[in-house]
Amino acid sequence: MGERIAVDEHARFVRSLLASLGARPSERVPLDEALGRITASPVESPIPLPPFRNAQMDGFAVRAADVAGASPDAAVALPVVGEVAAAPGAPGALAPGTSVRIMTGAQVPDGADAVVPVEDTEPTDGGSTVRILRARAAGEYVREAGSDLAAGADVLPAGIRLESRHLAAAAASGLAELLVRERVRVAVVSTGSEVVAPGERLGPGEVPDANGVALVTAVRAAGAVMSHTARVRDDVDRLRAELDAAVDAGVELILTSGGISQGAYEVVRELIEPLGAWVGSIAMQPGGPQATGVYRGVPLIGFPGNPVSTQLSFALFVAPSLRAIAGLPPARSERMPLAEAITSIPGRRQVLRGRRTPDGTALPVGGPGSHLVAALAASDLLIVVPEKVTSLDAGDLVDTVDL
Repeated sequence: MGERIAVDEHARFVRSLLASLGARPSERVPLDEALGRITASPVESPIPLPPFRNAQMDGFAVRAADVAGASPDAAVALPVVGEVAAAPGAPGALAPGTSVRIMTGAQVPDGADAVVPVEDTEPTDGGSTVRILRARAAGEYVREAGSDLAAGADVLPAGIRLESRHLAAAAASGLAELLVRERVRVAVVSTGSEVVAPGERLGPGEVPDANGVALVTAVRAAGAVMSHTARVRDDVDRLRAELDAAVDAGVELILTSGGISQGAYEVVRELIEPLGAWVGSIAMQPGGPQATGVYRGVPLIGFPGNPVSTQLSFALFVAPSLRAIAGLPPARSERMPLAEAITSIPGRRQVLRGRRTPDGTALPVGGPGSHLVAALAASDLLIVVPEKVTSLDAGDLVDTVDL
């Protein structure tokens, strides 16, 4: 199989292969589809926030000068000349020496410059008069137009990953769409004549396709979008047809699983190696077999067929680039003490599955095998053992990466 490539060298090459994906074009999307997207430019509010003067509390809109000196012992009585609800329409101007009942969020009438909360009042005469029990200064409990944001000001900056609070601010500004960066369009093709769709009845020698589901969902979790998926038997012509369909659909990245080892029926190797792709092995366990290349101008990353190898390879080599492009933070990494002693193969970077314990140690889960999908599901981090390390004791510090 030739000399194994260093893990860091392979990671650098994959990053360089994906570097061109970082320059994203933009597109407009409705607000309800913009969650998690990245703003392509600053977003201006076409209206002031709030768009008009409104009441901060339920109470009575008054002229502050009319209630100066009001107190429980010296209440000021004002006639109630109307009511303003939080509803369409502009209220009439407030005459001096009068008040109007007003609801939270309702437009404050011209002439009124304060709102007296209802708890500082006493209705009398069947509600036609109100006794004001506390003085209020001009501006109290009145939200001025533009006090949150002026019209034409940026409500959102460029390059921000949109959360619900950002979308709420855009909606409050009257915006129905946002200009965001396009997501990386990805194709996932799982290979193997033994692989069938999850849920299908298994025949002799058949296994459910875990890789397709794992990669499709991992791609989405990394902020990219699926544009093409396929499951291909060990048939080079069929694989070529699926890759052509993916490219014709406009994908920017192709991910394959299986078909890159040294045995027979390695369809990915058979197809892409003559096109100049590298198909070989890196000094890592699990995940030794790897492939990188370009198919009709589109970067192609080939992962091994064993499910754990596929998932770890994506997490270590592809996810960091996709997450960075999508504006997602990198997966958390830290050094942690081991919960128990481990041994490792010399010359290989061992990537063990593990779980964070309540006392802050990293506990290995399952063994090093690349088929242990249940152990991976029970894990929440990866334990990375360097190539030159063959054993570690409980309490020794190790590098970990959160899953």
